[in-house]
Amino acid sequence: MMIPEAAGQTPAQSLFHEALVLIAEGHPDEALLKLRQACALEPDFIEAWGNMGFLLDRGGDREGAELCYLRAIELGGTHPQLFLNYGALLNRAKRHAEAEAVYHEGLREDPRSAALWSNLGVLFANLKRDAHAENCFRTALDISPDYSSARYNLGFLQLRQGLLREGFAGLEARDWYASMEKVLSDTLGIPRWKGESLEGRSILISCEAGAGDMIQFSRYASELRKRGARRVDILCHPGLTRLFASLADADRIHALDQSVSSADWDCWSPPLSLPHYCGTEGRNIPAPIPYLHATPEDLLRWQACLPTSGLRVGLVWQGNPRFENDSERSLRSVADLAPLWTVPGVSFVSLQKGAGEDDAVAFSRLQPLSLIGPQLQDFADTAAVLANLDLVISVDTAVAHLAGAMGVPCWLMLPDYGTDWRWQRERTDSAWYPQGMRLFRQERDGNWAPVIMKLAAALGTLAMPQRAATESRRSA
Repeated sequence: MMIPEAAGQTPAQSLFHEALVLIAEGHPDEALLKLRQACALEPDFIEAWGNMGFLLDRGGDREGAELCYLRAIELGGTHPQLFLNYGALLNRAKRHAEAEAVYHEGLREDPRSAALWSNLGVLFANLKRDAHAENCFRTALDISPDYSSARYNLGFLQLRQGLLREGFAGLEARDWYASMEKVLSDTLGIPRWKGESLEGRSILISCEAGAGDMIQFSRYASELRKRGARRVDILCHPGLTRLFASLADADRIHALDQSVSSADWDCWSPPLSLPHYCGTEGRNIPAPIPYLHATPEDLLRWQACLPTSGLRVGLVWQGNPRFENDSERSLRSVADLAPLWTVPGVSFVSLQKGAGEDDAVAFSRLQPLSLIGPQLQDFADTAAVLANLDLVISVDTAVAHLAGAMGVPCWLMLPDYGTDWRWQRERTDSAWYPQGMRLFRQERDGNWAPVIMKLAAALGTLAMPQRAATESRRSA
């Protein structure tokens, strides 16, 4: 939304260009002041209103941002970025019909905007209007074949539909591992692995995305070994190093805070690229469950910290609040799970660490709840606790992935809106964790209460044999 430099700029135009420099240098507050001054001098300055809306939105002032976007459009703004930004604001607020109208208005102004087509596709994908979404993404790619966002978004949609070969190919358009590529390929000169022979070569699986992703795709160490790799190392979050030492086909586990040498590996790969280059499809997902384990020492140590009676059930009700879809995947409070406490013969264990810890403490004064989460130092500790439980009930977090990788029974609560691709559509089981993972999905209204009632009913059925055995012992 920049305007060209020109001789004889007005004072408002000079302020606008100063604001652009401040934005580029990371000074949004000073830039916002310049834009306000520019709009005061020239109330019909479309670009200044549009950029002010962008800064206000980024700063959390959605109402102020919307007023700026509307003002820019009323003044005749036609730049695609204006409609992209305003549509994204409305989409985040779940004002979907309005967002769709804004995107269409932008496309009337510029029907060749690949970005607008792609964003409209994301909106349709979130609403599960898959055919419309796919059409938008393909239109964007027809306009701009190299437009990576559309290719990634189409891949995400295909993965959610269970089209793994096509979806993982599209996922290669992602760019969030760029910093790792800069270090390993550009600085250290280690080439990326792209499916060529690994016979006699050493390979590093790099760190990418969150701990749950690393847990899910660490299974590919075995696939790389089958392809002839003489050594398979993993670079991961520090909290995963002890856990990943239990991977049978991984050699050295390196924490992100350790230094690495260019002499250590012949090639490297981001973990989410491994399914693509290993030719993963729905019929050949590597699933050697369990592929992660707790140590015998940790098992004994944590066994002493857990309840000794009843069905032992671990709970995770909130994920990382910085995750983009956390407001959908996480519960407001452990109190939302209160119906579970109506099931007799169950001992509940809070695995909540970080976000939700205070909530757990407060709730434990009202209902029996063992507070284990704050004591966990890393994922190896978590693995030992999980191995001592009968069941885990969790929202979509790394703990659920760990339970799946260990073969510990896990009931996973999934949101209707923005469901992650790996759980696909409508399935009640998981292709990635076929042993013990059961999916409980929200209905379209996004209400957790019916899901929790289903969990309570299923938990009652699971606990029934144990209650019967206890009653039998008492009557004997």
